[in-house]
Amino acid sequence: MKKNYYITTTIPYVNADPHIGFALEVVQADIIARYKKLAGFDVFFNTGTDEHGVKVYRKAMEQGVTPQAYADEYAEKYKKLLPKLGICEDVNFIRTTDKHHVHSAQEFWKKCFDAGDIYKKNYKIKYCIGCELEKTDSELSEGKCTIHPNLELEIIEEENYFFKLSKYTEKLSKLFESGTFVVPDFRLNEMRSLIKEKGLEDFSVSRLKDKMPWGVPVPNDDKHVMYVWFDAFVNYISAIGWPSDMEKFNKWWPVVQFAGKDQVRQQAVMWQAMLMSVDIEPSKQIVIHGFITSGGEKMSKSLGNVIDPLSIVEEYGTDALRYYLARHVHPFEDSDFTMERFKEVYNANLANGLGNLVSRVMKMAETNLSEPVKIPKSDFPENFNDAMSQYDIQKSADIVWALITSLDEKIQKTEPFKLVKNDKKKAEEIIRELVIGIYSIACILEPLLFETSKKIKKSVKENKMPTESLFPRKE
Repeated sequence: MKKNYYITTTIPYVNADPHIGFALEVVQADIIARYKKLAGFDVFFNTGTDEHGVKVYRKAMEQGVTPQAYADEYAEKYKKLLPKLGICEDVNFIRTTDKHHVHSAQEFWKKCFDAGDIYKKNYKIKYCIGCELEKTDSELSEGKCTIHPNLELEIIEEENYFFKLSKYTEKLSKLFESGTFVVPDFRLNEMRSLIKEKGLEDFSVSRLKDKMPWGVPVPNDDKHVMYVWFDAFVNYISAIGWPSDMEKFNKWWPVVQFAGKDQVRQQAVMWQAMLMSVDIEPSKQIVIHGFITSGGEKMSKSLGNVIDPLSIVEEYGTDALRYYLARHVHPFEDSDFTMERFKEVYNANLANGLGNLVSRVMKMAETNLSEPVKIPKSDFPENFNDAMSQYDIQKSADIVWALITSLDEKIQKTEPFKLVKNDKKKAEEIIRELVIGIYSIACILEPLLFETSKKIKKSVKENKMPTESLFPRKE
């Protein structure tokens, strides 16, 4: 009987076109999802779009359309990008404007309220619209949000509903005793320090409807809509049926969550406390990645350094982008991305590397072998499994490229293309070993570069050199 495995990305706001940061997170999660399937797991993979909140509302007003029409247009952009990024065809795409999700969010609210964890109070805060979060003075630098320093903080003063986060200090501290709950561990240490040094403050979970009408209505209070984070968190459980299909929910929960470093507090603290409030066990793990910068600077439209993943796919192909995100972006730290660097590694490691290796080996096989090579069954190498179990996708990719380098060195050392003139039998033996080698590489590549893996396997099974270069060189 297969084991069940549930993995999700965060769901991005639909206030702008998809960018390379979204591509990074969804490709990382897809690689793990594909790996788990190949390892024998039954996998539920979730992504989608976060469609409520003030950012979306204001963008819709700017364009003179309804928030729903605006959300529909942008959600479709994100959905259409997924196959371009090579994402699993069976990925679940949730929208927070779906009727089931709205019902789930309202039922979740009711349970938190019945548990005594939601209450009303007047308050005044400094609010970052970029983060969609209130900011304490300790989270600011020179009066600015450290993540969105170009945005002016807004002062909000009104009566809202609050969630009793402070009530869950002890339970969260106990949860954080597990050194693997948040990956990498230094992100978990940040949350431990947050609790120990600053303590946990209750947070706002509603907005006045007459000021910001675009949100899930608060049950039994038509003057308020849910704060966007409260609504969005619930997608992780509404996606698997909660609360109407508990058989489905129990099959998949708990979840492995991928998220960016700007969301550690939201995902590891706020959301886990909310789950505790409704008596649902915590997430299984939370995997935190860094930001992608460009030329050493944070990407922003004002600087003109935003990278469009779709344009890269259209010029270089899906697997070229997946390769870069897997091997040249650190799984947990910030990484730089420039088109100059992308083109450089594409030519060196894909066009001149993997692509050239497959062409050379299969040309020798097609010319010298009378039939396809019989391929022995092979499993993922142990070091590859270890890297994947730690979500170190970069290390996993390095392992594959070490095998590619090893095969290249074997060709240079044995020179079967020359040996075939003097010792045909020995040359054929070496060529068979090389073919088995590239087939093994294709098997290990499958979670990372699915289409390339499929092409290599087809070439081996047909004993034919690929009719087209896997990765044409770019001048």
